Amino acid sequence: MKTDYATALRGFHPVGGQPIDTTELRKRIAALQAQMVHDGVRAVWLDASASLTYFTGLSLGMSERIHGALVPAAGAVIYVSPQFEAPKLQSLLRIPGEIAVWEEDENPFALIAAVIAQMVAPGRGLALDPATPFRFAAALMQAMEGSVTSAEAMIATQRQVKSTAEIALMQAAMTASFEVQKAVHAGLREGMWSSEVTDFILAAHRAMGMKPLFAAVQFGEATAYPHGVPYPQQLRDGDMVLVDMGGTLHGYCSDITRTYVFGTPTPRQRELWELERQAQTAAFAAARIGAACADVDAAARQVLTVAGFGPDYQVPGLPHRTGHGLGLDIHEEPYILRGNATPLQAGMCFSIEPMLCVYGECGVRLEDIVYMTTTGPCWFVPPSERLDAPFSAKEIETLP
Repeated sequence: MKTDYATALRGFHPVGGQPIDTTELRKRIAALQAQMVHDGVRAVWLDASASLTYFTGLSLGMSERIHGALVPAAGAVIYVSPQFEAPKLQSLLRIPGEIAVWEEDENPFALIAAVIAQMVAPGRGLALDPATPFRFAAALMQAMEGSVTSAEAMIATQRQVKSTAEIALMQAAMTASFEVQKAVHAGLREGMWSSEVTDFILAAHRAMGMKPLFAAVQFGEATAYPHGVPYPQQLRDGDMVLVDMGGTLHGYCSDITRTYVFGTPTPRQRELWELERQAQTAAFAAARIGAACADVDAAARQVLTVAGFGPDYQVPGLPHRTGHGLGLDIHEEPYILRGNATPLQAGMCFSIEPMLCVYGECGVRLEDIVYMTTTGPCWFVPPSERLDAPFSAKEIETLP
């Protein structure tokens, strides 16, 4: 049913969702510490990144001043902050801990090294959050006299397996974005600009109590390019339409893309859309517990290759990976691509989006997120089953 965007906005209301509680945060820290003991690492540095939020519930913006947290292999978290930011930081803490401070004319990296040297904790050295900026990492390596490694493996291994509480938040976020997708489809009008649609998407997520993350809208030939084009497009009858969007709820992301035709599809558009659907379906079927992430990518790519597209990353075809993990970051482990032997586990959440790109003509991307259960993958929201009715699929059961 057609409706206008102003009317649709009035129908949106804030969505519910419980933030991650301190009990779960403490369990995450304990699991990280157990891994640190196993690996012989004395401390992990969490920069002002999503990993700091994951382990402590603290959200800080990155800046030219280093601030974050040290997690020792045993004992309480120690926060590091500029002196003038300490009062504010104290008011934000959900996991209590000492705050080590530095003045503007002091060396914060020497401070961090001194704090680690004084820790009563097993192991040695410092492992860095992979999101730590190079200028901070280089200075820490100098202050620690080279005893610095990466914490990427231990952090990613933990973060890529989502808890029930995390999946519930992502379900609420995905359901909300799915409703926005349906409203976009219902409100399209010939002659409207792609920027009008993106403005609506951002406003709709705000109306639902979410933080808008991104909105990408492409019409016609512009749909062939995975990350869009640097100019607005005006909608015409017969255009392929690609709408990609995401928002966050208590820090957790949604991400969903729909592609369809405005007006009556041509046989060529039907052919491309159906191949994309088949590729997505094949990838979903390959996503089984214990299967390698690479197997999911291969299943999608095989469908397109048999149909004469590609091979490999060649265009016309699929020029990028089939999917990416989703959580506190829009792109995180596990990545669904060739060469990734990581086995799928219950709790992993990732996109399946084997985009079919035909430069100069159009592109089709159907992006949906799955969460892995002990019996296999589940969609967060219904995937598109028919080009002529992209939102008519039977509703799937969602988490409470």
